Amino acid sequence: MRDKRNCQGQRLLEGGRSDLQEAKDSLVQGNYKWATVQAYYSSFHSARALLYAKNFREQSHRGLLAAIRELYHREIPESLLQAFGDAMSMREAADYGLVYSEDGARTAAEITERFLERQTVFSGFGERRPPGKQAATQPNNNSSFSFLKNIFSRPPEGP
Repeated sequence: MRDKRNCQGQRLLEGGRSDLQEAKDSLVQGNYKWATVQAYYSSFHSARALLYAKNFREQSHRGLLAAIRELYHREIPESLLQAFGDAMSMREAADYGLVYSEDGARTAAEITERFLERQTVFSGFGERRPPGKQAATQPNNNSSFSFLKNIFSRPPEGP
């Protein structure tokens, strides 16, 4: 099971890196709506890798953010989690409201780059994890796993 989870986590991380590069390419081409969407999905896939590192799976985009905030509150600064939420809102505005701009696309790409960099260190799937540094395994003491079960679930056991 761990090998399958590691494979999936690594695939998500690679997808996040690829999406970020495509977002940068779209920025150069002046396709700001698509750059905003691609940048957000880079963060989204990277954040999913964090959940896979702890053997969880998200049930929604907002739930993913809440789960990451809960599980990685010591490793990822709140300001970066807030920025991830902002990128999510920019993606929704671009996708559903056709509201986007060059500045917004650049901001989304910058947020994503910072998030991907930070996430690589703590997921266990990246090559730049500091020696001896382990990801936290306990949720914030101000809440409980019953709260977390409403946000995400463990993937089914497979062969």
